[in-house]
Amino acid sequence: MKLTQILAHYLYSNKRLDLPGIGSFILDPSVIIDADNDKQHKPEPADGIRFEYNTAIKENPGLVEYIAAKSGKMISLASADLDSHIWLGQQFLNIGKPFVLEGIGQLVKLQNGSFEFSAGTIQSEILKEPATSTHVPDNSTHAGEVDYKGLLNHHKSTVQWKKPAAILLTLAGIGVAIWGGYTVYKRNSSEQPRQVVTQTAHPDTSTAPVPSTAPLPATENMADTTQATIPTTTAITPAGSYKFIVETAGRQRAFARYQKLKSLPSAIQMETADSVTFRLYFVLQASTADTARLRDSLKLYYTPKWGTAYVAQ
Repeated sequence: MKLTQILAHYLYSNKRLDLPGIGSFILDPSVIIDADNDKQHKPEPADGIRFEYNTAIKENPGLVEYIAAKSGKMISLASADLDSHIWLGQQFLNIGKPFVLEGIGQLVKLQNGSFEFSAGTIQSEILKEPATSTHVPDNSTHAGEVDYKGLLNHHKSTVQWKKPAAILLTLAGIGVAIWGGYTVYKRNSSEQPRQVVTQTAHPDTSTAPVPSTAPLPATENMADTTQATIPTTTAITPAGSYKFIVETAGRQRAFARYQKLKSLPSAIQMETADSVTFRLYFVLQASTADTARLRDSLKLYYTPKWGTAYVAQ
């Protein structure tokens, strides 16, 4: 079951859903959602759901345990998934896009900073999802231990021959993508004059490095990071903020990854100290106690399996 469906399932079952930093969704107790008798009816608007704006709400341990039980993940991973989902939703709200909650409705951010809720449709079929998983495969040699990789890759069993075929197809796709990116890079390098701009880590122009040449014209594709040179000095991180490094890579890999993440869109930034090794990172305000949790959340979405993520001041 997807995380968005689990959130709707929790609301239907408990009549209240609290999302940290956003607010509460409350289902009218008079609304009865019957998954068995809804086959012949069209989805009805979720008029019985109302929203209370409250950014002071903290994480609900009961909700985290519910997500862990429904998804078959450890509580720490369930908490990280919920935190990442809410963080991404807030990013959408900050850029003027709606934060859609399946089976509940959607939120949009108003000019005064509060959220406006629009009811969606109640999806009673969500209640038909498999019941809470009570068994986790135990392949360890010690009682009480579970297979960490099995929890991260909680998939249904498939025919064995499909696995090597899927791996080969994935490797072939990566090879084609790298070859295509390199071909485009070489073509652009030979057809266009190289122009240099500076990537800054913070919009404060008083501390930002001065561009080595004039900015690219407005008609240029500013997302083309293959035309950019990263500053050789590390930008100053604002007070109260931390630099969350999600990947360290060579030049070609770093530029390709930076361009892809920028197109999402996201607040990804990149820097280098020697023009050989590049670091991709986010600058976020956080308390010291929250840095580990945010690092793990960002790692799940932005760090490749072979890479590491860490925090720098």
